[in-house]
Amino acid sequence: MLDGYGDEGHFVTGWDVDPAGVYSVLSKAGTAAKSMSDTGSAMQGNLEEAASAAGTLTSQYGPYSSTVGLVGSALGQFAQAWGRDLLYIAKRTSKSLDGADQATRCYVAGALEQAANAQREAAKEPKVDLPGEGGGHGGGRPQR
Repeated sequence: MLDGYGDEGHFVTGWDVDPAGVYSVLSKAGTAAKSMSDTGSAMQGNLEEAASAAGTLTSQYGPYSSTVGLVGSALGQFAQAWGRDLLYIAKRTSKSLDGADQATRCYVAGALEQAANAQREAAKEPKVDLPGEGGGHGGGRPQR
């Protein structure tokens, strides 16, 4: 983290960055994030498939109609409850990795103020909007 300006107006850095080490960690973290994203996508598809396969409830009185069954309904509620958290994790991970990359590139180029700005921006909470929510419902960390 950068400290700011010193007594004589010179920019003072508290960073001691090993760019090769940062890029190695970013590469490994990016691979793990991709795996996590793939798993989340597979889980979403599996939940939809399981909810569909769980059957429906059919009214025995007219008009005959079917609604989602109890298991399907529970799976839908689970997906809805955890969807925001999973999206938050994905956005937070992406923002952190991108910020670390940008800050390191600025540091290597000697642009220490830009590196500090990149770090500050990466630390901000990501906006999370689920599909179908409309604007204004996003915001930082999901609340339970």
